[in-house]
Amino acid sequence: MPATVIVGGQFGSEGKGKVAEFWARKHRADAVVRVGGSNSGHTTLTSQDGQRRVLRQLPTAALMPDVLCVLAPGAYIDPDVLLREIAEVGLSPERLVVDPLAMTIGADDIAAEQRSGLGARIGSTCSGTGAAVTRRIARLNRDQLAASHPDLQPFLGQTSEVLRTLLDRGGRVVLEGTQGFGLSLLHSPHYPKVTSRDTTAAAVVAEAGLSPRDVDEVVLVARAFPIRVAGDSGPFDAPELDWGTIAAEGRHDEALSEFTSVTGRLRRVARFDPHLVKKAIRVNQPTAVIVNHVDYVDSSARGLLTDTAANFVAGVAAELGRAPDYVGLGPDCLLKFDLARDRAVTC
Repeated sequence: MPATVIVGGQFGSEGKGKVAEFWARKHRADAVVRVGGSNSGHTTLTSQDGQRRVLRQLPTAALMPDVLCVLAPGAYIDPDVLLREIAEVGLSPERLVVDPLAMTIGADDIAAEQRSGLGARIGSTCSGTGAAVTRRIARLNRDQLAASHPDLQPFLGQTSEVLRTLLDRGGRVVLEGTQGFGLSLLHSPHYPKVTSRDTTAAAVVAEAGLSPRDVDEVVLVARAFPIRVAGDSGPFDAPELDWGTIAAEGRHDEALSEFTSVTGRLRRVARFDPHLVKKAIRVNQPTAVIVNHVDYVDSSARGLLTDTAANFVAGVAAELGRAPDYVGLGPDCLLKFDLARDRAVTC
């Protein structure tokens, strides 16, 4: 079996972590791959102890037993963050392979981003990822590759060889992309309010060291109300909202709010914008589209596809010119969607 690529269709935080773990379980994946840096956190609630976990370096399916985790050459690794996650998850060296050519993020990278004013200028997390990308492009030395970091030695391995062997044996590999199409360095309409790398499926495959011919599934994840990080992080192409408005419209008894998993800042939020998602679909050509956070539309839709939620998704389908294949109705609910079937379906 070939590879599945999971990517975001908006500005990140679309729920890719939940989807990546769902897909890994669905296919009984042999390996899960994470690219990108520590500047984005992916959340999952399906760990063995039932707790909410945010992983910035490991793929979310690291919480599954018997799946191999891979940090590919295109990964940017903060060793302190990675080692903390390895300890929290209880991951042994037999279940994690780090490519020697992955780049590490050092204290100097974090300090450089903090001095640069990127946080105020574009809403950067200042995690050091962009500075590490810049240093890699400058091609100064090899000292900060994973191969040179003493704490990463037990995990080093040629990841392209490992993945090729698995694929040639018929194994399934799931590639967990980070951030979203609207933050792509190459394709976002909002440059320079973008991240430091491309975020498309093609880029994820290249960073993982695989061939486009290995891929048979591209899963694009969006959310009912797109978010951006706090501050001057760039515009929305649809009206910006506040969390109180969403809570009132969805008849939620409790307050709604979201905070970024890396910096802890309150997220900005807006109406669904079909134009950005349609461009993401055009560039990524997904085999499946998922819309998460549909339960925000209707407080009764937590785990249940109510008429209100189904009508919202039908409107999204009309705007996109294709129906979503799955909808997210809460942090642990992903429901296959069919416009033609009866409503009031539960996870």
